[in-house]
Amino acid sequence: MQVTRRSALKLGAGAAALTLIGLPGFEALADQAEVDKLIAEFTGGKKPESGRIALTAPEIAENGNSVPVAIAVESPMTAESHVAAVMLLAAGNPRPGVATFHFSPASGQASATTRIRLARTQDVVAIARMNDGSVFIDTKNVKVTIGGCGG
Repeated sequence: MQVTRRSALKLGAGAAALTLIGLPGFEALADQAEVDKLIAEFTGGKKPESGRIALTAPEIAENGNSVPVAIAVESPMTAESHVAAVMLLAAGNPRPGVATFHFSPASGQASATTRIRLARTQDVVAIARMNDGSVFIDTKNVKVTIGGCGG
C-alpha cells in the first residue's frame, strides 16, 4: 500500500475531527456528582451510616470484566424490621448504577452475590435502605489491573 500526501492529509483531518468531537460510543467516566445524585435519590437525602451492611469484593481484580462481589445486611427480616432494598454502585464506571436488589420479610435474609464489570480501579459502594427509612453504607476500593470497559 502506498501512502500519498493526499491520503495522509485526509487521515490527519479525520483524526483532528475525532479529537474535537470525541469518539462516538465511548462514554466519559462518571463523576462524583453523579454518584452522589444516585445515592441521594436512593436514600431520600438521608446520610448513610456505617455498619449493618457488609460488602465483600477482592482487593485486586486481575480482570475488570468479571469481579465477584457479595452483600450481606444484618437484619431480623421481620415485618417490623427488614431490609427494603440494597443498591450497588461502581463509582468509576461510565454508568455507576450496577444493580438494586429488593427484599421483603419473605426473603428470609438480605444477601446477594453477583459479578460486576469495572472500567478501572475504583470504589464499589453498597447501600442498604431499611423499612424504617434508615440507610447504611459500605465501600470497598478494588484495584483493577485490566479494565473491563475497554481500558
